[in-house]
Amino acid sequence: MLGTASLKLPRIVIAEVIVALADVFIRGHHADKVIERTFKAHKKWGARDRRLFAESVYDNVRWWRWHWHLAGLPDEECLNNDLITEMRLWQVWGAYWVSREGEWAPFAECRAVSVPSVRAQTEAKVAPAVRAALPDWLYELGQRETGPAWPQMVQALNQPAPVDLRVNTLRISLRDLQEILHRETIEAGPVRGIPDALRLRERKSLFTTAAFKDGLFELQDAASQCIAPFLQVAPGMRVIDACAGAGGKTLHIAALMKNKGRIIALDIHAWKLEELRRRARRNGAGIVEARLVEDAKSIKRLSVSADRVLLDVPCSGLGVLRRNPDTKWKLSLEELERLRMVQRDILQSHSRMVKPGGKLVYATCSILPAENERQVRAFLADRGDEWKLEEELHLQPGENGGDGFYAARLVRSIKIPAGEKEAPVDDAGGEEF
Repeated sequence: MLGTASLKLPRIVIAEVIVALADVFIRGHHADKVIERTFKAHKKWGARDRRLFAESVYDNVRWWRWHWHLAGLPDEECLNNDLITEMRLWQVWGAYWVSREGEWAPFAECRAVSVPSVRAQTEAKVAPAVRAALPDWLYELGQRETGPAWPQMVQALNQPAPVDLRVNTLRISLRDLQEILHRETIEAGPVRGIPDALRLRERKSLFTTAAFKDGLFELQDAASQCIAPFLQVAPGMRVIDACAGAGGKTLHIAALMKNKGRIIALDIHAWKLEELRRRARRNGAGIVEARLVEDAKSIKRLSVSADRVLLDVPCSGLGVLRRNPDTKWKLSLEELERLRMVQRDILQSHSRMVKPGGKLVYATCSILPAENERQVRAFLADRGDEWKLEEELHLQPGENGGDGFYAARLVRSIKIPAGEKEAPVDDAGGEEF
C-alpha cells in the first residue's frame, strides 16, 4: 500500500516536474517558460494538477540547494550539469515532498529519501548560504552590500510572490474592475498605498478572462507600479521610456498621462516591441510609439527632446527573485560586472535626451547599491554641474508584499551643454497606434 500520498500524486505530473527541473538546471531554460510550455502540452490537466506541477517546479527551483542537501547529495555538485542526473532529480523532489508533507514520496525513484534521513539533514549544521538556498558568492555579496538588512531580505526573496494587477484606468476604475472580477469568481483586494493595484486573494488563471482580453488590467507587481508615478508625468508631455521591453511601465505611463501627449518606447529587441504594440492596442494606449534602437544614432536623434525619460535599465533582477528564482542560479560575478558597465553607459548616453529643466528616472529591480545609488552617485560626480538628485525610492522585497526596486529622480539644469541641440518634435522612425 502506498498510503494517502499516492492519491495526491499523479505520477504523470511528477514525471513532468522532473523533466522541467532538468530543463532548468541541465539545459539552462527559464522556469516560467518551461511551465508555460508544459501547460500547453497538457491542456487537459485540471486546476489541481496544474497547481501541483507549478508549485513543485517553483519550490524546487527556489530552494534547489537546500533540497539537494536534504536529499543527502554532495553540496559541491548541485550546479554541475554533468552530475545532475534523472535519478538525482527524483531524489531532490522526494526530499522536497518529505519536507513539505512530512511523509515519504510514493515512487520507487525516491526510496532512498526517507522521513528520518530528511529530518537528520534538516538538523545538520550547514553554511548559511546552503540553508538560504543561494550560491556562496551571492550570499556573501548580498551580506556585504546590504549589511544588517540581508537576513530579512533573504527571507522575503525566498517566499512566493503574490499576484498583483494594475487596473488600466484608461478603460475602467479599480472598483468596477473588482466587481467584474468578482463576477468571474476572482477575488481581489486593493494594495495599501498603490492606488491602481489589486492583489488576488487566491491564485487563479487570468489570461483567459474577458477582463484581461478587453484590456482592463495588466499583471504588474505592486512595487513595480510605484516607478511610473515617480517619473511625475502629466497629460501633454513628451516622454521617452528608453528601456521599454514589453512595455509594462510604458502602458502605466500612458494611463497616468490620460492618453494625451506622446510616449516613445525604445528597446534593442524587436520582439519585445512587437509585444508592446500588441499590449498597447489591447489597453487602448494610443499615444505610444514603439521604436527599435539600432545604434547610437537612434539615441542621438532624440537629444534634448523629452520632458521625462525613464531608464529602467538592465540589471541583476535580485529584487524580483520571488518571481524569477532561477536567476540566482544563472547569475555570476562576471555578469554583474557587465551589467554595471551597461547601466553606466546607458545613464551617460540616454540622459542627453532630457530637455533643460526636464526629469529622468533611473530605475532597477535590484537590491544591490552597486547597481543603484552608487551608479547615480558616480553619474553625479561626473555631471553634477548639469544634474541634481531630487529624490530616491528604495523598495525592499516583501515590503507591502511587493518586490525589491530602486529609483532615483534627477532634474536637468536649464542650460544646455555646448554641442547639444534639441531634436525636431516631429522626428520620424517609429510606429504609432
